[in-house]
Amino acid sequence: MRSLGAYDDWKHCITVLCGIPLTQAYVNERLAALRNPADYKTQKFLEAWGEAHLERVIGWFEQAEQELR
Repeated sequence: MRSLGAYDDWKHCITVLCGIPLTQAYVNERLAALRNPADYKTQKFLEAWGEAHLERVIGWFEQAEQELR
């Protein structure tokens, strides 16, 4: 079960602090990269943050994807 507060914090960080709109194109691009174990940035993310956090972030992007529908 995902923590709503964690998602809201993540969304605030992306959209407000970083100024990145969560558009369908951006969400699709990030999901494709994060789901690709051969992606260099995904490999670096895994090294820094680990598999569990990668799965959380993918879940948050999936939640954003649902909100866009």
